[in-house]
Amino acid sequence: MPFVRGIAAVMIDLDGTLLDTVPDIAAAAARMLAALGLPDRTQDEIRSFIGKGIPNLVQRCMPVDAGDTRGAGLQAEALALFQEFYFEESGRRTSVYPGVIEGLARFRDLRLRLACVTNKVARFTVPLLEHMGLASSFELVVSGDTLARKKPDPLQLVHICAEFALPPAKVLLIGDSVNDVLAARAAGCPVVCVSYGYNEGGDVHDLDCDAIVGSLLEAANFV
Repeated sequence: MPFVRGIAAVMIDLDGTLLDTVPDIAAAAARMLAALGLPDRTQDEIRSFIGKGIPNLVQRCMPVDAGDTRGAGLQAEALALFQEFYFEESGRRTSVYPGVIEGLARFRDLRLRLACVTNKVARFTVPLLEHMGLASSFELVVSGDTLARKKPDPLQLVHICAEFALPPAKVLLIGDSVNDVLAARAAGCPVVCVSYGYNEGGDVHDLDCDAIVGSLLEAANFV
């Protein structure tokens, strides 16, 4: 994997790459839908809704005709409920993917600078990283509301490269979805995808990434 030569920093996605957050997100969505008297969604459906932030996920949870029958305020009500419930549920059932702890340790041994980059807002990102024991691994955390735009826009990645004072070609992104790949390509960063993530229900092998790995440790061993 010659493209990884000369890498000086690594940016890592959160949901579907570092952590399996689906059980907690699904629990919050179920509570939200029940509170609104709307049909429940399966965990597989919720998994396919993850990737572009909480407002998008909440919107996709809504029945197609819900906005028409209950007015424009339904989305705002649903979003507020989801955020309330997810704040309570976040971290209860979330798990660290195999190879993550070892991979982060390997990156540190290689003296690579590490950033977490996610579309999840900081209110949820920082406490979750701390709760799962991962916060200390990252020099920089860029959440979905840190900047004006988020993945698939390249702004978050460009910001991290600037903060690290490194050219994009030396900053590797590890993610699990088309949002990660599009952001990396636009920013000029190499990108590796994990095989186990969400990718909004799509096949990771269809993505224009530089490589697919089975774990964060496997990715670290290439650098």
